[in-house]
Amino acid sequence: MTLSEIRKRLQALENPQIPVAQVGDDPAVFPHWLLPNNNKVRIRFLPDGNADNCFFWIERYMIKLSFNSIKGQATSRPLVVNVPCMKTWNEPCPITDELKSWWNHEDLKQLVIKYTRRKSYLLHGFVRDSPFKDQYSPEQRIWRFAVGSHVFNKIRNGLVNPDLEEIPTDYKKGMDFEIRKTQSSDYADYLESNWVWRASGLTLKEKQFLKELELPNLGDYLPEKPTELHLKAIMEIFEASIDGEPYDLKRWGQFYKPNGY
Repeated sequence: MTLSEIRKRLQALENPQIPVAQVGDDPAVFPHWLLPNNNKVRIRFLPDGNADNCFFWIERYMIKLSFNSIKGQATSRPLVVNVPCMKTWNEPCPITDELKSWWNHEDLKQLVIKYTRRKSYLLHGFVRDSPFKDQYSPEQRIWRFAVGSHVFNKIRNGLVNPDLEEIPTDYKKGMDFEIRKTQSSDYADYLESNWVWRASGLTLKEKQFLKELELPNLGDYLPEKPTELHLKAIMEIFEASIDGEPYDLKRWGQFYKPNGY
């Protein structure tokens, strides 16, 4: 084995490639959570295609409903059904309304925490550099990003910095953002994520790509707004999860399925 081959193998051990099968349900979302520890991805965020949105992100609220099994099927792992919260559309959420009175009961507080809606932020842009050299290489395409509060707070802090002179999405004088993944105890940590504090205009390839493609509307990335039938199914799934019942694929599969189905 040559020295070059040894170095390649050592690099592969330090930056393992993640199988495509682990990505999840939406291959358009860049899976930054699969980054090996102590690695980063460099992103160039783009404006929202919706001219009425003054931000380059939108908020999304989801609720995780857990199950141990599916009715009539053998399952080997816990299951999660993600359902949209109506807060996304600034409307009352039946699950959130149900949970409000539970805070008054000490023995129900852990359930409230478990089923409380989770807010995330949706953005899109180019991936300019990534440890994923194969399936997630920085090709000319617009990726979608779903980030939590830790990453978003870093994005926001940069925007309110008085030394910032140009909006980071400016095609000529904007700047990149790096999502950095480290390990804190047993959990992934993104607190080292931050802006790259130097101007970096779009490349000729990126500019040409945007000339040929209309910027997507971030609102199109949101889940479908629940109808009355969907809301009825959401409450039934919620009640079944609370009661420890199996998930009924025949009954609710047309509305919301467990992750991976």
